[in-house]
Amino acid sequence: MANTSPPLFIGLMSGTSLDGVDSALAAFPSSGAGQRIETLATAYLPFPVELRNELMALQAPCENELHREALAANALAGMYALCVAQLLEKGGRRPSEVTAIGAHGQTIRHRPELGYTRQTNNPALLAELSGIDVIAEFRTRDIAAGGQGAPLVPAFHQAVFGSTSEMRVVVNIGGISNISVLDPDGRVIGFDTGPGNVLMDLWIARHHGAAYDAGGAWAATGNVLPDLLAALLAEPFLALPPPKSTGRDLFHAAWLDSKLREFEKAAPTDVQATLAAYTATTLANAIAAHASNAIAVYVCGGGAYNAHLMQKLQQALTERRLMACVDSTDALGVSPNHVEALAFAWLAQQHVERRAGNLPTVTGARGLRILGAHYPA
Repeated sequence: MANTSPPLFIGLMSGTSLDGVDSALAAFPSSGAGQRIETLATAYLPFPVELRNELMALQAPCENELHREALAANALAGMYALCVAQLLEKGGRRPSEVTAIGAHGQTIRHRPELGYTRQTNNPALLAELSGIDVIAEFRTRDIAAGGQGAPLVPAFHQAVFGSTSEMRVVVNIGGISNISVLDPDGRVIGFDTGPGNVLMDLWIARHHGAAYDAGGAWAATGNVLPDLLAALLAEPFLALPPPKSTGRDLFHAAWLDSKLREFEKAAPTDVQATLAAYTATTLANAIAAHASNAIAVYVCGGGAYNAHLMQKLQQALTERRLMACVDSTDALGVSPNHVEALAFAWLAQQHVERRAGNLPTVTGARGLRILGAHYPA
């Protein structure tokens, strides 16, 4: 009897927060809206301090950066391969059982307005080390077609979380925040709304040496500074219509410091509280403008574990008289910290099956495109 088991794919994601590699081994037994996922195993590897620092340094022009990026790409591919090995061991699978790995790489530059994006990675090395075909470079094809190249996850959100009976919003809060507005008629809007955790992470690292504000506990001890919040909200990117995408090219330490010049005497806790309110406010404004009829807002990414931020987002929506209730994607059966890795497993499947992975209504591309470059094992 022929084997009717669905093919297996691995997704690898290391995002703007630069904390480490998330991975997922998955099968997708069905297709279309409400597509079912079988998550067979997950694994996470934190970045070594040296690699994280180098990837952070490469976010901006630096000395000998071509050489340094090549070495960082090799190191990242090694991390990816180690994560894949752990994933296969946890899932009790062999490399030969996996159709392909979807590897996003580490974004170090994203300038779609100039026609390029750069995700550091060495997919050929990953294919060699893992013994599995690798699909990588997902953003470049969309940008070649005139799109933003990001966000790419709304197509996955529609396939897996879409409903034919109600409007839903899926919010990803990583370093940068993005939303996917899932209309019950199948239409999708998605775009980056602004900072997610990136500024909060930067600020607590500066003052406490911590990688992030666990649960938003530090922000919760401060008070929002209305004048500072207004200054942050004046950022021109926020007023741009979608499609739009952003990253550390805009929201970085120098950007924040420029906004804080008139608030040098502000308590650090109050600044952190304001940065949390900034993320919540920009998300709520985007939802009010593009999804006022949404019934529910489902949050994924690291921000879903920030109780203070989740509370601020619900508060901001309520203040705008929106009825949507805020929950995590756990309510839809997918852990918030696995969504993006699963999305790249799905994008790898789309590539292998010669199906489009982008949504022109989201990225602004001239049409549907098959995303990614294939590196055979």
